[in-house]
Amino acid sequence: MKNYTTGEVHDYLDICITSQQLTMVKDGNKVRQYPISTAKNGPGELRGSECTPRGWHQIRAKIGTEQPINSVFVGRRPTGEIYTPQLGQQYSERDWILTRILWLGGLEPHKNRYGNVDSTWRYIYIHGSPDELMTGTPESHGCVRVKGVDLIELYDTVNVGHKVFIHE
Repeated sequence: MKNYTTGEVHDYLDICITSQQLTMVKDGNKVRQYPISTAKNGPGELRGSECTPRGWHQIRAKIGTEQPINSVFVGRRPTGEIYTPQLGQQYSERDWILTRILWLGGLEPHKNRYGNVDSTWRYIYIHGSPDELMTGTPESHGCVRVKGVDLIELYDTVNVGHKVFIHE
């Protein structure tokens, strides 16, 4: 895969909005796939759009190391709650961010970095989601939702700086 700034990229996460799949690519080979859920509003880069931004990103921060599966996060901090379907019914208006957070930063100036399109300041994450919300359809507010067990595996595999390519 060609990266517009660094030439060939052989290790990256490939996020396909169309197929709702995240593929881990290592040494140029697809090694693992995970079902995901991207934005209900589709692809897009503008702040406030609740769309999933496209293009090259990198993981700027990993949040939640050693937190239990289904730990609830608000403002990137664990609340001490553990998600259950009953908690989900009690607080049905919440956008659940669970287990771990991989915070993305855009790498393409004026496409997904800087100004009104900056993925970091839009708080775009790859994060855990309640399993029952992982229906194979786009339903997020812009982030990339992943099942908790899949996110733990992914989180333990990548480092800060790992490249992420999001496309249709």
